Amino acid sequence: MPLLARSVLTPLHIDVRRGAVADLATILADGRISAGGDVAVVVGPGQGERIAELIRPTLGSADVFTVAGGTLQAADDLEGKLRARSYDAVVGIGGGKTIDVAKYSATRRGLPMVSVATSLANDGIASPVASLITDGLKGSYGVHIPIAVIVDLDFVESGPERHNRAGIGDVVSNISALADWELARVVRGEPVDGLAASLARAGAEALINHPGDMGDDAFVTVLAEALISSGLAMAICGTSRPSSGGCHEIMHAVDALFPGTASHGELAGLGALFCTWLRGDTYRFGQMVSCLARHKLPVTPADVGLTDEQFVDAVIFAPRTRPDRYTILEHLALSPSDVRARLADYAGAIHDRLG
Repeated sequence: MPLLARSVLTPLHIDVRRGAVADLATILADGRISAGGDVAVVVGPGQGERIAELIRPTLGSADVFTVAGGTLQAADDLEGKLRARSYDAVVGIGGGKTIDVAKYSATRRGLPMVSVATSLANDGIASPVASLITDGLKGSYGVHIPIAVIVDLDFVESGPERHNRAGIGDVVSNISALADWELARVVRGEPVDGLAASLARAGAEALINHPGDMGDDAFVTVLAEALISSGLAMAICGTSRPSSGGCHEIMHAVDALFPGTASHGELAGLGALFCTWLRGDTYRFGQMVSCLARHKLPVTPADVGLTDEQFVDAVIFAPRTRPDRYTILEHLALSPSDVRARLADYAGAIHDRLG
């Protein structure tokens, strides 16, 4: 008999709304995650500590651990602390670095993990991937998808606006990543998971066509749900392919060559825009330029403090960050002089559209 369906790992609970954090104890109990609140709460140096104090009265049995840096060493140290006693789950509260440390440590300990996002900077809030720094370089590690994902719009609103806007760039980059995946299918016969692709594409399309901004709850909800959809897409196919192509290769290259330049989402959006230009897709290029510029996200190397020559170096280095991945960058195999010429044309196209 043919297989007529497949099982897909997804969070048991997803909640995007104002006031969601106050219901954390109820969510843990109702979801059979932790009836008595015996959880390890992992917070970062920002809003996480404030949220931990908010939930402490209803989670009296919880232990709170503070982490910083988003490094593999921080995750290993946390894993050691989780061995002190038995926990029902790990609750990561904060931005992407804190959540990635919590995801990795929980996976190593074999514990379910609850993601409580206080910012919308990237799709790590619900993905089966933890991005951690080791020896100065950021690496991606496979982890279990969070058992619950909570986004409280009150805390998102009070966080740094630039961090939240960066998530727009990460979602928009799905469009370029999916084009790269399709290119790999055509050229190398790489299989494309249609369900994963449709989830990643739907979130990006909803966001790129939404007229709202970060001051609009409806828009922020779409952004949060699009980031969650990206994470689910990766979990469905077991790879970051639906959300990571040449765009993220450029992002990782900039991180490696010029650390501290800009955030994950800002660089992913810029990388996606340049890859779309290389692909010759003028329709998508126009859509993406308009969206990124409207949301005050970078569209040129200068917008993130890079010279043209530094950006050329990053594009040349980019394929080395993901040796197994086939994208428009590997397909074109541009020389430094080729990239300089394409970048000059790209700058002209940006100027024509934005003035």
